[in-house]
Amino acid sequence: MLQNFIDDLKVSTGVALRMTALIAAISIALFITLTFLCAAAFSYVLQQYGIVPACLSGAAFFFVVTLIVTGIYLYRRRRTRRAVEAAAKANTKSAFATVMSDPMMMAAGLQIVRAVGVKRLLPLLAVGGIAFGLMAQRKAPEEDPAE
Repeated sequence: MLQNFIDDLKVSTGVALRMTALIAAISIALFITLTFLCAAAFSYVLQQYGIVPACLSGAAFFFVVTLIVTGIYLYRRRRTRRAVEAAAKANTKSAFATVMSDPMMMAAGLQIVRAVGVKRLLPLLAVGGIAFGLMAQRKAPEEDPAE
């Protein structure tokens, strides 16, 4: 079992490394392409209208690109945060059900009941139930909206 895990880790690491190298090569090629396109646009505007309009048009273009990328970043960050919160809620609800449906956990619980005894275990279960109920009612701390 451990060998399968190690083999899967090696394969996934190799795939991730190759994909990262491809993305880096694509990024470098795209950067060079955009550099030449910007130089051509700058030269064209420079010949037609002069130096000041050429510089201002380049600045305006990159400002618009910056605004678009910032909007995409904020949207994805918000969507990721919501997905993480939803996953955390789903995990807390299903974690208890998963643990309680595990046959090994049930067998361990029965062995504890046999070893300790029902009369001694009843007060402990009552206190544990109250603590669990209080914990379930507690709300998660709200995050700072300024982030």
